[in-house]
Amino acid sequence: MANTIVLKRRIGSVKNTKQITKAMELVSASKMRRAQERALKSRPYQNLAYELLAKFSLLKEVETHPLFEKRKVKTKLYILISSNSTLAGAYNSNVIKMFNNAALDDAKKGIKTSVIAIGNQGAQHIRRVKGLNLVAVYPAFGDHPTEKDIKPVLNSILDSYRSKEVDKVEIIYTLYKSNLVQTASTLELLPANIESTDTKTTYSNFEPSTEVVLDNVTARLIEVQLWQSLLESLASEHSMRMLAMKNATDNASDIIDDLTLEFNTARQASITQELAEITGGAEALKD
Repeated sequence: MANTIVLKRRIGSVKNTKQITKAMELVSASKMRRAQERALKSRPYQNLAYELLAKFSLLKEVETHPLFEKRKVKTKLYILISSNSTLAGAYNSNVIKMFNNAALDDAKKGIKTSVIAIGNQGAQHIRRVKGLNLVAVYPAFGDHPTEKDIKPVLNSILDSYRSKEVDKVEIIYTLYKSNLVQTASTLELLPANIESTDTKTTYSNFEPSTEVVLDNVTARLIEVQLWQSLLESLASEHSMRMLAMKNATDNASDIIDDLTLEFNTARQASITQELAEITGGAEALKD
């Protein structure tokens, strides 16, 4: 009898867990749709910004511009985008693994590694690794990030590169491809000098001057790359969390079925034993 009581309690516990994971799945699905729409709508803008940076790289004036300057890499700055919470499948572990591989490769080349962590999960990992310079930590910006949220990050990146504290800046984030496919990716942010596939020579007039246009526009175009990486990561996070919670809900249903079968088997065995004892007692009275 005690066995059936334990099984009944376990079934109730798993049912409660199933209700929680199902609710989290529905919430993540709702957030995923909104995040997916934002990421997909802004992609053309990011692509255009990337093309403009490639065209700017063809200008002679960029050779002396601080954000386009290419120099020997002695210190590399990574922008690691993760989440504040867990229960998102392999979302955090994928970007952390990619960062670890990149940092290990830099160490072999004698390159120092600095990190700006967006999201507490990535920051917690960086704090546990020796030899890494954690420049700043920004909690994940929620489901509706604004320009004011990423402005401090952008300013830190630009100031570090202009002052030559770092020689290269890369973003490690999760690229959203579909509801089922998200991949950890890297994006080189600085130097802004991008090799263009367009071999045609273009002539453009800039007002009031090329230098003024580069100073004002380049920072904005770099901000677009950072912004899009954040949107892609948000869409990926909600997609992976939804899938993880769906798998947890399905597993809970399977466990409930198995426990229910075990409970029915134990109860039937208990009833059979009681009937056998009654029958045996009746036979003994006849004797």
